[in-house]
Amino acid sequence: MAPPRVRLGDLSVGFIQPLSAAVRECGHDPLPLLLRYGLDAARMAEPGARLSIPRYMHLGHAAITLCNEPALGLSIGRLGHMAQAGLAGVTAAQAPTLGEAARTLLRFEPLYASNYRGSSTFVEDSEGAWLRFYSISPYNAYNRFVVDSVLSGWLAQLSPLAGGRLTADRLQIEFAAPAYSDRYQGLCSTPVQFGADCNQLHLDQGLLEKRNEQHCASTWLQLLQLCERELAQRTRVRSLGERIIHMLGPLLSGGREPDLEDVARALHLPSWTLRRKLAEEGSSFRTLLNDTRRDLAQTYIRDTALAFGEIAYLLGFASAEAFQRAFKRWTGLTPGAFRREQRRLG
Repeated sequence: MAPPRVRLGDLSVGFIQPLSAAVRECGHDPLPLLLRYGLDAARMAEPGARLSIPRYMHLGHAAITLCNEPALGLSIGRLGHMAQAGLAGVTAAQAPTLGEAARTLLRFEPLYASNYRGSSTFVEDSEGAWLRFYSISPYNAYNRFVVDSVLSGWLAQLSPLAGGRLTADRLQIEFAAPAYSDRYQGLCSTPVQFGADCNQLHLDQGLLEKRNEQHCASTWLQLLQLCERELAQRTRVRSLGERIIHMLGPLLSGGREPDLEDVARALHLPSWTLRRKLAEEGSSFRTLLNDTRRDLAQTYIRDTALAFGEIAYLLGFASAEAFQRAFKRWTGLTPGAFRREQRRLG
């Protein structure tokens, strides 16, 4: 059986609602923009409908350009609410405490958004907890707004449980301070740290323990059961090879190629056992790695505006030249020729 093709990820069309509201807030009609991306009323109302990550980034960039507002991502997040995260959001809104709501929202993230680069995490410490959004570097005009909308959105989604506007006590962002850095005021009670190691915000223990006045124990537990079933169904994989393909995304990038030992450690298996099990499936680690890189390379070139050096970095190549040689070997075309061909066809 051929391994599944790798996708960059997708997210619920529910998240188009705050984007539309942000465009409208800037004095523009979002409908022509949405229709350009195939998001008519029927599509927006389709149960479980998802939008690919590259398409969402292009839509967001187009909205920023239309509004001439580089900080639009912060407005998108501010205008978000729990229901836009679907079943996970509705469940989080019934959590007994604000902290449990945050944990639920991030734990069930695959129900409303997925990205091969990783997943968001709820990381507790002695003073409270970090809500951490995974890295989507390198950053550019197409993806900075995603970080802004996610971090701002978490605060907006949790604010009703706080009984008012919620702010973080610390806020860290991977990219350098943008020209609109003053617009982050109000999200955090302390200065925002740019150029950080992670995209994350911190909530103190007192906030996390705040009781949810709308909590109903029986409804909460029933919704949790539904989320668990949906998560099991969505994350189910059929083979060891598929599990490895899902793991390779976070292991790639940074100019370093992951090896069999990296994956074996993550799976808590001896490397020789992993090699044998893959052979029993008629595959090998090298085949899975090459197929994953090839699929991701074609998707990046076709669906994003990333430079080839940036794509090389994301796929774990030591240099752009090494990536270009590999791509020519895989497809018979240079990355530049492949991009031109895709644009001609599209």
